[in-house]
This record gives sequence, structure tokens and C-alpha cells, in this order.
Amino acid sequence: MPFSTLAIIGPTASGKSNLSLNVIEALAEQGYNAEVINADAMQLYRGLDIGTAKLMVEHRKGIVHHLIDEISPSQEMTAVEYSLLAKSKAESIIQAGKLPVFVGGSMFYLSAALDKLDFAPTDSNLREALEAEADSVGNLEMHRRLQEQDPISASRIHSRNVRKVIRALEVIELTGKPFSASLPEQQYLRPTLTIGIDVDRTELKNRIEQRVHGMWSQGLLDEAQGLLDSSEPLSKTARAAIGYQQAFDYLQGVSERQSAIENTIQLTNRYARRQMSWFRRDKRIQWLPDHHELSVSALERIRLER
Repeated sequence: MPFSTLAIIGPTASGKSNLSLNVIEALAEQGYNAEVINADAMQLYRGLDIGTAKLMVEHRKGIVHHLIDEISPSQEMTAVEYSLLAKSKAESIIQAGKLPVFVGGSMFYLSAALDKLDFAPTDSNLREALEAEADSVGNLEMHRRLQEQDPISASRIHSRNVRKVIRALEVIELTGKPFSASLPEQQYLRPTLTIGIDVDRTELKNRIEQRVHGMWSQGLLDEAQGLLDSSEPLSKTARAAIGYQQAFDYLQGVSERQSAIENTIQLTNRYARRQMSWFRRDKRIQWLPDHHELSVSALERIRLER
């Protein structure tokens, strides 16, 4: 194959996991062996299963999956750290004569793993000071400051993503340049074919609603209670995972069950829109419409790229 890496991407609930399994099974029949590398930031966490729609081992059809259940919910994982892990896994898979298949929708993690990136400098003391300030003045004030210093980055980073806002402010203070200027033109690290699943917006909303209701009926509350009862405190990232914070609020009496579910649906739809806004800017992605022959279309695209 002229490409050494395959990526299957799309918004949440677009069917990435199923497509990857179908494609890898079909490739195996043609003599091409492949393994999955997870590119969903929340599926890195052990114990965050139902709320992240994690594919359990028994549903993986015997296909090897990497970087799932990699860290405990008390740990943080930066894009830089993920990049090192993912690139190492991909190289090992390639050296074994197999095809690494990145599957997920975490935008910056995908870019960190697939693209040539020269990460901007970091300073732990400055980061801690900015985090303390965010705790004091709130997310909106930090985002307002970013808007003043770097309007382009502020338009791309949601005010709720306080980690990314803080990272942008950190880079601006360290370099004296806008955070957006530290992001280079997209260029793959190695030859890569990226297939995106294009789902009708109304259909995607329906899927998200069904998924969220399914999570609540399939044990999300028990999973969330287990996280709350753990002796280890949750990391900021794990606690902010969509679905879990709403479950925590319900369990702790902050919100009613229905409002927690509705809030989860609303936030998930908002996240899906941000995902598509990010992905649409990448002209390298080969978009395929979601329909009953999606796997056939994906395999045909792969054949054409050989």
C-alpha cells in the first residue's frame, strides 16, 4: 500500500468502531493484517466504559486494540504524551508488517499522532499559576482574556475547554506569539489515508439521543458511583468527560435525572458540531456518506489508494 497508516474518524456516534472492525476483517481476508490504535481521549481511562461507548474486548472480534484502558481516572494525559505513545505503537505495528488503524474523534489527539507537529514550549510553574487563576476567576474570564490576545484561537477553543484555553495563554506568554501561530500547516508524519464518516445531522442527533438514553439504562450510574467512591481523586479531564459530570450531578442531588440526561444530549451534540467544524478544515480527509454499504465504500477507497 502507498500509505502505511489508516485513520477512521468522524463525530461521536458516527459508527467509527463498527466500520473499523468491518474494514479490518475484510483486509485480513485479502492478506493485510491490521491493529487498532485508539484515538478517543476518554477511552484511554480505565473504568470510563459505558459513558465513552468503549468497545469491550468481547466485541472486538479478536482484533488487537491499543491505548484503551491505558491510564487510571486520576491521571492526566496531554496531547504530547499521547503523541509519543501513539507514534511508538504505530511504528511497532508497521515494523511487524501490519497496518495501524487510528480510530476515534479526539481532534487534537489525532493531529498529534498523525501529523508533523513541533509542539510549543511549556512551563509547569506558569501552567499551575494559570490553573489557579482559572479556579479563582472562572472559565469565561480566562476565555475572554484569550479573545483579547488571540481572537483566532479563541474562536476555535470553546470556553468550557479550560485546559486548552490555559494552554493557549501559556504559549502566548512564553513565546509572545498567538497560540494559533504555533500550529503548523498539516502534514502527515507518514503516508496516511484518513476516511471520515459523514452522517446526516438529523440522523446523528437521533443516534446521540438513543446512545445517551442507552447509557443511562445500561449502568452508567453504577459506573459513575464507582468512580466517586474510588480512593483516588478524579483528574480534571476525567471528571469533565461528557456524561459523567451529569451523572455525578444527579447522584449528588444537584440535578434531576431527566435534566441530567437532556444536558448530556445537548453537550454531546455541541461536541459533535465542534468535531465536524475541526475535521472539515482538513482537506486531506476522504469523506464517505453513511449508508448500508459504508464498509464497501471504505474498502473501495482503500483499494483505489493502493
